[in-house]
Amino acid sequence: MPEMTGERGRSHKGKTMIKHIVMWKLKEHAEGCSKLENAQKLKSWLESLADKIAELKFVEVGINFDHSDAAFDVVLYTEFENKEALKSYQAHPEHRRLIKEFLDKIRLEKKVVDYEV
Repeated sequence: MPEMTGERGRSHKGKTMIKHIVMWKLKEHAEGCSKLENAQKLKSWLESLADKIAELKFVEVGINFDHSDAAFDVVLYTEFENKEALKSYQAHPEHRRLIKEFLDKIRLEKKVVDYEV
Protein backbone atom coordinates (compact mmCIF):
# COMPACT_ATOMS: atom_id res chain seq x y z
CA MET A 1 0.00 0.00 0.00
CA PRO A 2 1.42 3.41 -0.89
CA GLU A 3 2.34 5.75 1.93
CA MET A 4 -0.12 8.58 2.61
CA THR A 5 1.17 11.86 3.91
CA GLY A 6 -1.22 14.49 5.23
CA GLU A 7 -0.97 18.22 4.67
CA ARG A 8 1.06 18.61 7.86
CA GLY A 9 3.59 16.03 6.65
CA ARG A 10 2.55 13.22 8.99
CA SER A 11 2.93 9.73 7.58
CA HIS A 12 0.00 7.33 7.97
CA LYS A 13 1.82 4.25 6.68
CA GLY A 14 0.85 1.18 8.66
CA LYS A 15 -1.51 3.09 10.98
CA THR A 16 -5.26 2.89 11.20
CA MET A 17 -6.85 6.25 10.67
CA ILE A 18 -10.31 7.80 10.68
CA LYS A 19 -11.74 9.72 7.75
CA HIS A 20 -14.61 12.12 8.36
CA ILE A 21 -16.50 13.48 5.36
CA VAL A 22 -19.34 16.00 5.55
CA MET A 23 -21.40 17.52 2.72
CA TRP A 24 -23.76 20.48 2.99
CA LYS A 25 -26.45 22.01 0.85
CA LEU A 26 -26.61 25.72 1.58
CA LYS A 27 -29.44 28.24 1.49
CA GLU A 28 -29.56 30.47 -1.62
CA HIS A 29 -29.21 33.52 0.66
CA ALA A 30 -28.40 33.63 4.37
CA GLU A 31 -26.70 35.98 6.79
CA GLY A 32 -26.81 38.73 4.13
CA CYS A 33 -24.74 36.73 1.63
CA SER A 34 -25.25 34.56 -1.43
CA LYS A 35 -24.78 30.79 -1.39
CA LEU A 36 -21.35 31.14 -3.05
CA GLU A 37 -20.20 33.82 -0.61
CA ASN A 38 -21.26 31.66 2.34
CA ALA A 39 -19.57 28.62 0.79
CA GLN A 40 -16.33 30.60 0.54
CA LYS A 41 -16.66 31.81 4.16
CA LEU A 42 -17.36 28.25 5.32
CA LYS A 43 -14.32 26.95 3.42
CA SER A 44 -12.04 29.54 5.05
CA TRP A 45 -13.44 28.92 8.53
CA LEU A 46 -13.15 25.12 8.23
CA GLU A 47 -9.58 25.35 6.92
CA SER A 48 -8.64 27.65 9.82
CA LEU A 49 -9.55 24.88 12.28
CA ALA A 50 -6.38 22.99 11.27
CA ASP A 51 -4.32 25.59 13.15
CA LYS A 52 -6.59 25.53 16.20
CA ILE A 53 -7.41 21.85 16.75
CA ALA A 54 -4.40 19.55 17.13
CA GLU A 55 -6.45 16.37 16.57
CA LEU A 56 -7.25 17.48 13.02
CA LYS A 57 -4.43 15.93 10.99
CA PHE A 58 -5.61 16.80 7.47
CA VAL A 59 -8.37 19.02 6.13
CA GLU A 60 -9.59 19.65 2.61
CA VAL A 61 -12.67 21.70 1.70
CA GLY A 62 -14.21 21.83 -1.76
CA ILE A 63 -16.88 24.07 -3.24
CA ASN A 64 -18.98 22.28 -5.83
CA PHE A 65 -19.26 23.66 -9.36
CA ASP A 66 -22.09 21.29 -10.43
CA HIS A 67 -25.52 22.88 -10.02
CA SER A 68 -27.65 19.74 -10.46
CA ASP A 69 -30.39 18.96 -7.93
CA ALA A 70 -28.39 15.95 -6.68
CA ALA A 71 -25.29 18.04 -5.94
CA PHE A 72 -24.23 19.32 -2.53
CA ASP A 73 -22.56 22.73 -2.28
CA VAL A 74 -19.60 22.17 0.06
CA VAL A 75 -17.67 19.06 1.09
CA LEU A 76 -15.29 18.63 4.02
CA TYR A 77 -12.71 15.82 4.02
CA THR A 78 -10.72 15.33 7.23
CA GLU A 79 -8.37 12.75 8.76
CA PHE A 80 -7.85 11.79 12.40
CA GLU A 81 -5.57 9.31 14.17
CA ASN A 82 -8.44 7.52 15.91
CA LYS A 83 -12.10 7.72 16.92
CA GLU A 84 -11.25 9.53 20.13
CA ALA A 85 -9.47 12.27 18.16
CA LEU A 86 -12.57 12.69 15.97
CA LYS A 87 -14.78 12.95 19.06
CA SER A 88 -12.41 15.51 20.57
CA TYR A 89 -12.51 17.57 17.35
CA GLN A 90 -16.31 17.45 17.29
CA ALA A 91 -16.49 18.66 20.92
CA HIS A 92 -13.79 21.33 20.53
CA PRO A 93 -15.05 24.86 21.31
CA GLU A 94 -13.85 26.25 17.95
CA HIS A 95 -15.72 23.53 16.04
CA ARG A 96 -18.86 24.10 18.13
CA ARG A 97 -18.59 27.88 17.60
CA LEU A 98 -18.45 27.45 13.82
CA ILE A 99 -21.62 25.36 13.90
CA LYS A 100 -23.57 27.61 16.28
CA GLU A 101 -22.49 31.00 14.94
CA PHE A 102 -22.47 30.27 11.21
CA LEU A 103 -23.16 26.83 9.82
CA ASP A 104 -26.56 26.28 11.45
CA LYS A 105 -27.69 29.59 9.92
CA ILE A 106 -26.65 28.87 6.32
CA ARG A 107 -27.25 25.15 5.77
CA LEU A 108 -30.30 23.37 4.41
CA GLU A 109 -29.05 19.81 4.59
CA LYS A 110 -26.08 17.80 5.86
CA LYS A 111 -24.73 14.30 5.13
CA VAL A 112 -21.87 12.64 7.04
CA VAL A 113 -19.68 9.58 6.52
CA ASP A 114 -17.10 8.42 9.08
CA TYR A 115 -14.94 5.39 8.34
CA GLU A 116 -11.76 3.65 9.40
CA VAL A 117 -8.92 2.64 7.10
